[in-house]
Amino acid sequence: MRLIFLGPPGAGKGTQAKRLTDKYGIPQLSTGDMLRAAVSAGTEIGKRAKAVMDAGGLVSDDIVNQIVSESIEAPNCAKGFILDGYPRTVPQAKALAENMRKKNIALDAVIELKVDEEALIRRIENRVAETIAAGGTVRSDDNPEAFRKRLTEYREKTAPLSHYYSEQGELVTLDGMADVDAVTAAIEGILEKASA
Repeated sequence: MRLIFLGPPGAGKGTQAKRLTDKYGIPQLSTGDMLRAAVSAGTEIGKRAKAVMDAGGLVSDDIVNQIVSESIEAPNCAKGFILDGYPRTVPQAKALAENMRKKNIALDAVIELKVDEEALIRRIENRVAETIAAGGTVRSDDNPEAFRKRLTEYREKTAPLSHYYSEQGELVTLDGMADVDAVTAAIEGILEKASA
C-alpha cells in the first residue's frame, strides 16, 4: 500500500497516517524525518543535504527527490508507505512518478482531505483558548495568524497538486471535516478497492 495524503495544515493527515501505520505496519515518511535520517546515516545524499542546511540554505528539489527515492527502497517500505509533506509541488510529483516508474512500483491512492479553512482557524483559536485556560503554554506557531500564513502558502504551492493528480486520474477527495472514524473508514474503503 503506497499512498500520498494531501490537504492543508490541520486537515487531519497526521492522525489518519498514524492510524494506517498502526494498523498496516507501514511507515509514514515525512520529508523532515527522511532528511534527518539521511544526514545522520552519512549517506552521499545526506552529506550534500547537510552541507546545504549547515550553510542555512533550503535543500533543493533534486536532493529531496533523491532522498525520497532512497527512502522508499528501504526494507521498512517493502509493504508500502505513506508520504506526508511530499510531494509539495507539481515538479516533485512528476519526479516521484518517474522514480516509482523506474522502480516498477505504483501509487495505490492519492487522498486529499478537503476542509473548511475558517472552521480550522476556529479550531486553532479554541485550542489556544483551552490551552491558556488550562494554564498551558501555547506554541509560538499555534496561533490564528501563523496558521493563516501556512494556509496561504499551502494554497499557493501545494494545492496545484490536487489538479495534477486529478488529471492523472489518481485523486480521491474526502471530507476532512467528517468524524475522524468516518474518515478512517472511507480511507480504508479506498485502499480495499485499490488492492482488489
